[in-house]
Amino acid sequence: SELREWRPVIYRKCTDTLWLSLFFLFWTCLMFITGYAVMAGAAARLVLGYDSFGNICGRKNTPVKGAPLSGQDMTNKKFVFFLNPCSLETQSLKISSLSLCVSSCPQEQLDSLEDLQSFARNNGSWLCIYNLNISSYTLNPKAAELCPTLPVPPSKSFPLFNRCVPQNPECYSKYASVLINMVNEMDVFHRILSGILAGRDTVIGLSVLALAFSFILVLVFRFIRTLLVHTLISLVVFGLLFVSGVLWWLYYDYRNDPSTELETEKENVKFLLGYAIFSTIVTVVLLSIIIVLRKRLQFTVQLFRIVGKIIGRIPFLLFQPLWTFLILIVFWVFWVAVLLSLGTAGTAQTTSGGQVEYRALSGISYMAWYHFVGLIWTSEFILACQQMTIAGAVVTCYFNRNKNSPPPHPVLSSISVLFCYHLGTAVKGSFLITILRIPRITLLYLYNILKQKESACAKCLFKCCFCWFWCQENCLRYFNQHAYTATAINGTNFCTSAKDAVFILTKNSAKLASISCFGDFLLFLGKVFVVCFTVFGGLMAFNYHRELQAWVVPLLLVGFFAYLMSHSFLSVFEVTADAMFLCFAIDMETNDGSDEKPYFVDQELLVKLSDNSK
Repeated sequence: SELREWRPVIYRKCTDTLWLSLFFLFWTCLMFITGYAVMAGAAARLVLGYDSFGNICGRKNTPVKGAPLSGQDMTNKKFVFFLNPCSLETQSLKISSLSLCVSSCPQEQLDSLEDLQSFARNNGSWLCIYNLNISSYTLNPKAAELCPTLPVPPSKSFPLFNRCVPQNPECYSKYASVLINMVNEMDVFHRILSGILAGRDTVIGLSVLALAFSFILVLVFRFIRTLLVHTLISLVVFGLLFVSGVLWWLYYDYRNDPSTELETEKENVKFLLGYAIFSTIVTVVLLSIIIVLRKRLQFTVQLFRIVGKIIGRIPFLLFQPLWTFLILIVFWVFWVAVLLSLGTAGTAQTTSGGQVEYRALSGISYMAWYHFVGLIWTSEFILACQQMTIAGAVVTCYFNRNKNSPPPHPVLSSISVLFCYHLGTAVKGSFLITILRIPRITLLYLYNILKQKESACAKCLFKCCFCWFWCQENCLRYFNQHAYTATAINGTNFCTSAKDAVFILTKNSAKLASISCFGDFLLFLGKVFVVCFTVFGGLMAFNYHRELQAWVVPLLLVGFFAYLMSHSFLSVFEVTADAMFLCFAIDMETNDGSDEKPYFVDQELLVKLSDNSK
């Protein structure tokens, strides 16, 4: 490392090609799973709903052998109606009551077979078994068995898998409790999917709000001034206190509301208490840190002026997170579509009475786990490509002698170098992150399964292991970023770059530690700002839907999405600052400011960084 020239090389060679080959092989298997899921799965069963005879509502169906009522055209029948909605029971995640596809849900209570017959003739919606003619509703002696249990409560369509939800309070309470128990027994993905579908319009609106807040923060950090920093910190403090207060107010309001009887509302109360406690703890911790670090505010402003000056030379860096985020969205949509198909991959088997059940195919669980690893590894690979692109552009501009004439198209040049030479390095770095994330997620999954059975000692052990993996992952992310920067400079493989970067960082740790600490903390406050005000908007929006929606899951998703959005945009400043600090350390290590070895950094940046690192 001491003999290395540490200058951007012109003639490069491909790095970590074996890891790139392994990644291509991994994706070949992933595409095989995708093809199998598309051929064997039927995501429409989960999204649109289906009846007890194997017909998917809202589309044409193919017959199932041994099921005479299958294979019907349900194009105009888009809603699932249960014949016994007030006494549902579940067995192995299946509802025991017969279900039909109907064109409309009964808006009024139907008390007799005559009412069922009249409803069918007036609305064109048959609520009895398909092979029972309308004229036979009152004549067939078995009509009571083939038609819904009387009286049929009024119901309306609900955007949770197109179900007809009864509106009678007592009946709805039983109906909702069964659905909630089913959701609780399902995996995490189905809970998230149901939450998104229940409040999808609000989630989309709040996501757009988070995008707007993130874009505003990018402009704030680009043209940062002391007044803007004071304003941002004041807004963060206000947001933390306000959101915590609103959460506690909503918790007491829900708990003392005498009409809070339904299971969905009780779930809201429990989660609101958890949110309020968590928000209060975060507020106290962050306020304490802000008070301690308030004297270094002017230093932080100077730091981001330096970063803003570098980004000013490469303005297209501000658009890099947008492209990365769009690529991630496309990949995540693809991943969810494949998972939906995998979750519904099964063979249709007939049971007594000509009904149809779908049995899961063998090996599906292993495919799902492989697909899950693909989600983590590919997402981390896309983020690693963004980090290497930004680092390469910063390196190109930093090691340029003529500061008044920056290199042309540094971002495009960095992308071309990445795709031609260093994709294998990004694959290897993202794989190491994946290796640490999988055990942490597995521990969290096991903890949720065993939390009712384990002892206090086991809980403590789980949490310690979880925290250890989290710390290891964050440390690895930090060193990965510097390894990518070293690769952008020297064109070396991942391990060599990591070793060289650690050598430089170790010799200059005293200078770089304080510099990067305050900048990262201010960026974190920016992310907290976006999350606070987005969650506040979610609280106000979801609070108007108390009866039908267990809106705590969409609210949690909105907060996670807001943090992810703000992190994607503000990562430009974080990666630029880290790359700049490593370049500065290399500059100080390999040059002495003499005529023979002049510094690459301009004098203004040199004075500020040297003064602030003392």
